[in-house]
Amino acid sequence: MEIETIALRIDTKKLERAAFVLKAVAHPVRIAIIDLLDQCGRLNVSELQNKLDIEQALLSHHLTNMRDRGILSAEREGKCIYYSLIDTTITNIIHCINSCTRF
Repeated sequence: MEIETIALRIDTKKLERAAFVLKAVAHPVRIAIIDLLDQCGRLNVSELQNKLDIEQALLSHHLTNMRDRGILSAEREGKCIYYSLIDTTITNIIHCINSCTRF
């Protein structure tokens, strides 16, 4: 195939958005948070902390990062803040990881 006939299959804006999202979730804890929220719909910090078995400060750092980048929404109910995915298509990353035979 000649190089002149090859074209990008994805437009530049989609590539930029994909890179932004991938950078935002490129950490095992963040991927685990996405997986848990995909399964449960929404969870509060205590529930996430119990499932992930990590320090609250570290969890809060990851949650804040993903919320600030538009991946998670946060809703306060009394003393609890519940997190959920804004766009569930991000869970395709989880499905891709699970189906990849090289990992």
